[in-house]
Amino acid sequence: MRKYLAIHLLLAGTACLAQVFQGELRLLVVDASGSPVEATVELSSRSSQTLQTLNTDLSGRQMFKGLPFGRYRVQVQRSGFAPASRLVTIESQFPREEKFTLSLAAMSSSVDVSATLTDPREPGSRNYIGADELQKRPISFPGRTVLDLVLQQPGWVQEGSGVVHPRGVDGGTQYLIDGFPITDVRSPAFAPELNVENFASMNILTSGFPAEYGRRLGGIVEVDTKRDFAAGWHGEGAAEGGSFDTGGGYLATNYARGATSFGLSGRYSATDRYLDPPVEENYTNHGAETGETVQLEHDFTERDRLRVGFSRSRTQFLAPNELVQQEAGQRQDRGAQETMGQISYQRIISPSLLADIRAMVRDLSAGLQSNPLSTPVTANQDRGFRETYLKGAVTAHHGRHEFKTGAEAVFTVVREQFGYAIMDPGYFDPSVPRAFLFSDRRQSREQSFFVQDLYRLKNLTVSLGMRYDHYRLLVDEQAWSPRAGLSFYWPFAKLMLRGSYDRVFQPPPIQNLLVSSSAAALGLTRGTTGLPVPAARGNFWEGGFSRTLASRMRIDAAYFRRDLRNWPDDSFLLNTGISFPTSNYSAEIKGFETKIEVPGWGPISGFASYTNQVGTGLFPITGGLILENAALALTSRERFDLSTVQRNTISAALRSKVAKRYWIGLRSWYGSGLPVDLGGDAPADLITQYGERVVSRINFDRSRLRPSYSVDLSGGGIFRTGESSSIRVQGEILNLTDRLNVLNFAGLFSGSAIAAPRSYHIRLGFSF
Repeated sequence: MRKYLAIHLLLAGTACLAQVFQGELRLLVVDASGSPVEATVELSSRSSQTLQTLNTDLSGRQMFKGLPFGRYRVQVQRSGFAPASRLVTIESQFPREEKFTLSLAAMSSSVDVSATLTDPREPGSRNYIGADELQKRPISFPGRTVLDLVLQQPGWVQEGSGVVHPRGVDGGTQYLIDGFPITDVRSPAFAPELNVENFASMNILTSGFPAEYGRRLGGIVEVDTKRDFAAGWHGEGAAEGGSFDTGGGYLATNYARGATSFGLSGRYSATDRYLDPPVEENYTNHGAETGETVQLEHDFTERDRLRVGFSRSRTQFLAPNELVQQEAGQRQDRGAQETMGQISYQRIISPSLLADIRAMVRDLSAGLQSNPLSTPVTANQDRGFRETYLKGAVTAHHGRHEFKTGAEAVFTVVREQFGYAIMDPGYFDPSVPRAFLFSDRRQSREQSFFVQDLYRLKNLTVSLGMRYDHYRLLVDEQAWSPRAGLSFYWPFAKLMLRGSYDRVFQPPPIQNLLVSSSAAALGLTRGTTGLPVPAARGNFWEGGFSRTLASRMRIDAAYFRRDLRNWPDDSFLLNTGISFPTSNYSAEIKGFETKIEVPGWGPISGFASYTNQVGTGLFPITGGLILENAALALTSRERFDLSTVQRNTISAALRSKVAKRYWIGLRSWYGSGLPVDLGGDAPADLITQYGERVVSRINFDRSRLRPSYSVDLSGGGIFRTGESSSIRVQGEILNLTDRLNVLNFAGLFSGSAIAAPRSYHIRLGFSF
């Protein structure tokens, strides 16, 4: 039966291009006689922050892959010919072909570049990060680069150590790397960092999800990796260093010949501030990461494309101590390792039909070892999973419709070993067992299929879809999820109105799920249920608009509401960083977002975003591994403030060119503070554990943290050393005011974490 299912999925269809809302542009450049011309082609779009420059080959051909839907300015130049420009719209997954005829005349054509500022057919809230922004990205501590980029977008809130929440949904982030989904938590405490050096672009979605997407739908981060098709050997690298003995490097090389491209890269980083510590002193906080990536792409014909990728990454770090634990001599060693292989094959069957197949095998393991001096508990863990992913889909274009249908399957083997021993009995209720040991191994099965249609009629775009999911691990659940999106563009006002509805089905997080749902956990406290954690189900609504102002500025705004049953959360085991999935009876989240973006106004570029969110949940909870006395309150039916929702969040950045190749920038963020659940702890006890300055950041009257903010200064330049080589230098000062920012604090559902003080970083990059 298993073999039959796998074969059926491979033959029934195949998943189109890397992402749903992406296409491809194929160009042919000729002269007036029709002969092919070698020329330089620049492709740009301010709405998706795309800027690519490639040369046509001897046959006058070139292609641009993985382009987000929208309008692009294409400019073709060749010495001795007049340059030519054209506005091209990418609105289908099928390759678009354009022919440019260069003239010897002195006249040249031009287009209104402001027309590329707004995509008139966006079905939901999306934010793009292009190659230039990735290159000039903020310099982050190891393990946080991708997360810091995501947190610049409206709707995202951070807790300690890089845990992010899209529009209030805990564990709701999905990463799509070249179309392959990664749904487990990707903070530094859980897994090695994704290699941002290989990223070509990022597309961040928080609404208007097509039916093709499932499993994690709080927010989706689509990533396209770099694909260098310039002939011969090329390479790039970087080295960086900064405060807390932070240092690292990256080196990549690529070779292309004809229709084949091969890439190889490696990276290393280390720091003495890997996680956000619970106290200012930053005890025992060393961490290091390494990773390697191999990629191969080959076009057998203009219709057939094969991509193969392999990566391996590792991280080793210490869990930072609190004051009492440091005095006792505690040491907790943690680590994670991930190995991943991917393969995809695409076939353009006809001008109106295309298909491909894709498969991925991924193995992730993580562990924790505590020394005998650890307090109040010693904890040890060895967990992991092996995931096999298969997907297939077929896309058909007919008239104004673009249909897509397909299926996917995920087979996962999960293993968990976990144990603790209480070293300080006075810290816990006497009824809590002094020791606990758990070991289990299970198999998970997930199957889904979907059908969707993207319909366009002049300035109206309608997206409709239906998805079916079947999930079986500790529970056996299934769901139908309708999706709908509508957008209308008014060219005269340069205004786009949109609305969307997403029905979501989200299986529980896989980390420590077996122990959280086990009968063995039932005997620990009266607040632990021992019941399997169920899948979350929700209804997501959004209405919003986008408008171009003064042909140089874009404003986006949206109101959203999310109603969830079995709202996902997790409980933490003290400050070990280990979390255990839980499920609350229900939750309601609503909010408003707005973002003003200036992609380029003379030498100035930047953005400012504001998010207002409110969210409440309803007890009781299911699952978790809860030892604290506060667990007794979890049998109530009371409402509570969600720990993943922050009332007011502001993020802004401004960059200015001070010369042709040099720039300086300011970046800032503000958070009004997350809720705090102290569980009855007295301020004096908290001061002993965390220090007086940290405790002063709590507003005890409002049960919230006091506001946090940071202002960062950056600058850099690019120095040309040859026709295709350059050196880039960038420096940053983070948290200029050296403000003490407490991100979250000592609750049952979140540990304590302090943001970084003033720190300094520098990066040196080069290409050849």
